[in-house]
Amino acid sequence: MEQHLGFPWETIVLFSTVVVFFVWLDLWMYRDKKDISIFGAIVWSLFWIFLSIGFYFYLRVHHNTEYASLFLSGYFLEESLSVDNLMVFVAIFASFGITGILQHRILYFGILGAVIFRLIFIVFGTQLFSLGTWVEFLFAAIVAWTGWTMLTSLGVSKEIEDYSHHWSVILTQKLIPIFPRLYGYHFFVSRSYVKDMAQIDPNLKITRDAGLYATPMLLCLVVIEVSDIIFAFDSVPAVIAVTREPLLVYSAVIFAILGLRSLYFVLAAAQKYLVHLGKSVAALLFFISFKLGLQASNHLFSWPTMQISTDFSLIIILITLTMGVITSLLFPTWNFHKENKK
Repeated sequence: MEQHLGFPWETIVLFSTVVVFFVWLDLWMYRDKKDISIFGAIVWSLFWIFLSIGFYFYLRVHHNTEYASLFLSGYFLEESLSVDNLMVFVAIFASFGITGILQHRILYFGILGAVIFRLIFIVFGTQLFSLGTWVEFLFAAIVAWTGWTMLTSLGVSKEIEDYSHHWSVILTQKLIPIFPRLYGYHFFVSRSYVKDMAQIDPNLKITRDAGLYATPMLLCLVVIEVSDIIFAFDSVPAVIAVTREPLLVYSAVIFAILGLRSLYFVLAAAQKYLVHLGKSVAALLFFISFKLGLQASNHLFSWPTMQISTDFSLIIILITLTMGVITSLLFPTWNFHKENKK
């Protein structure tokens, strides 16, 4: 295009206001709830889709059809490329034993990090993405490991009371002071609270004295953010390839990740009613691990490329999830772990 969209202030104000207001509204509506219903999750998922389409029509009317089409193309591309991240969120929360409304709080505080990191990626463009190749290998291994852990722990109680021996605490307690218990919605707890708890519970292990302690909520949030950054190494350059207009790229990416975070709760709520859906998610984690490793190998070694296209990846994800749903409906009482114990 000969002309550029640039940074029209009215479009930036509208986009920013809409995103900030509705993220705040979502947090406010669920501030006192213990769980999120599947109906509420579906409503919010559809809402973000319609809001994105509404922004498309705004661009079409106030700018032109080509800009609007570029935004919509980038939006659908980011949405499809980020579905893998959705499955990894399930595994991360399963690993931390965090359920219900605490997941909602972590994901929507995680939006702030996603907004900032996506902005950095788009400003610096493809120069930043070269850092992600070796990290992808490591992340592929971690995803495979969490998939195996999730598969072998299906049917076991997910709640964790003491995180003293949790991998996240073991890895980070030498770097930052950790309180190895969940404390409501809090990401940090004070020294006075920790001392009071240590007097009540002699089994509580605190490795150092500090003014402020991180809780497992913060550790889970960090892992969620890291996974989001890793997947951004692949998805954001793909959107930049569609259009080099920074405002279109950024708005498409943000609308997509907000919609996916709402869609996550549809998947999380469905697992309560569909007993075999967790097995499908675990299987998808192995597929995602293979896909990440293959992409990193292609980038690093320039081998004869065997590509897993976005369309093929989506088909695999949809088929696998559908099989989990159908199996749950046909065999709702069958339990692999119980059969093995017999």
